[in-house]
Amino acid sequence: MAKRDENLLDLLSQCPWWVSVAFSGVVYAVLRIILPAVQFDNWLLRGFAQAAPTIALPLSVVLLVPAGISFFDAARKRKLLNKQTDLDSIRLLSWKEFEELVGEAYRRKGYSVIENHGVGADGGIDLRLNKAGNLFLVQCKHWKTQKVDVRVVREMYGVMTAERASGAIIITSGLFTQDARIFADNKPVDLVEGYQLAELIRSAQTPPPRGQNLEEPTPSKMTCQKCGSSLVLRVARKGNTPGSRFWGCSKFPKCRFTQEYIV
Repeated sequence: MAKRDENLLDLLSQCPWWVSVAFSGVVYAVLRIILPAVQFDNWLLRGFAQAAPTIALPLSVVLLVPAGISFFDAARKRKLLNKQTDLDSIRLLSWKEFEELVGEAYRRKGYSVIENHGVGADGGIDLRLNKAGNLFLVQCKHWKTQKVDVRVVREMYGVMTAERASGAIIITSGLFTQDARIFADNKPVDLVEGYQLAELIRSAQTPPPRGQNLEEPTPSKMTCQKCGSSLVLRVARKGNTPGSRFWGCSKFPKCRFTQEYIV
């Protein structure tokens, strides 16, 4: 979301590269072709229309700068995701890289991702995910040793309710406390911890790192009986059998189908 100290170039650099290209083309067409063809009665507007063609090219070139920034930034995030090999490599990331990693993973899952570019290691809502008209709020907790407690989950649930989002997702490279799991139970709040995060990253990688495996491979015959997508092996974090493994739909959180894992 736009901040008070952000200008147009900052906003464009946060958009896909083609947005800047398209915007630059529109500005050029308006200044070079459309405005000079309009007959204005006001002398000030008439003067601006006559001078518009002279600034059309320089201004359009300036507006192309964010396209390059956005292109290389997107490439950097793709590389960041593809080079992860295991949970240990994820835990070595800075808090900002951690947020970018999670955002890129969901982006590859087909979500429209809006990142929070504010300064600080913990700004509340770090990502906004949109898909099929549903909004999901994401908070990233890059905590390697400290467990995420119930207070964090309770606050995120309040924000989700206030913004009328479809759900909330709290992701940590560590673990959640039992109280946090109990509070999230039967609520549209998904808690994704260490090894589940590793599964998410592996499933989004194209291709996975050679010789590395962040989770057990899913047999091709294992498909979701609800939506037809592939199933991935997950670890239960709450319920009657925490720590047990089960098959879950790769389209989670959109699809919540699960199937028993039989050794």
